[in-house]
Amino acid sequence: MSTTEQPPATELDARYSSEGATARPWPETAAVLADAPLYWLSTVRPDGRPHVTPLIGVWSQGALHFCTGPQERKARNLAANPEVVLTTGANTLDSGFDVVVEGRADRVTDHERLTALAREWEAKYGADWHFDVEDGSFVQAGAGHAQVFAVHPRTAFGFGKGEPYSQTRHRFT
Repeated sequence: MSTTEQPPATELDARYSSEGATARPWPETAAVLADAPLYWLSTVRPDGRPHVTPLIGVWSQGALHFCTGPQERKARNLAANPEVVLTTGANTLDSGFDVVVEGRADRVTDHERLTALAREWEAKYGADWHFDVEDGSFVQAGAGHAQVFAVHPRTAFGFGKGEPYSQTRHRFT
């Protein structure tokens, strides 16, 4: 979320929370998105079947960004249906904080924005993830072009695991 946008409406869902649990604030949820090393992207194939894949990404300017080759399954799915779910967290039952983001994956093609994102990718993941920018895409030597997408959350859920268990919903306008 940019600094000019309103913070999301945040509420605890007591049905799925321990007694005494409180809603996790949006800045805490956003920090999980920023720090996560890995995300799971869920898209829908044109025939309606789900597709899930792990990927890396960058939380920047209120959106989770990821990239993919234009011929990969997820890119082809997004061409038909840009609605996605991104998930991150810890594969544990009684500790950690998992986050699920629902939103629309919009292609990023602006050269300046892509250049800034390329710097953020390399800062987060190291020199192996250096990208140049060309023709509205990331370019990596030997790997070709990758389309970049931004997912601004429509709704985000935070799941606190361990006492107290909690389910927080953040709704964006």
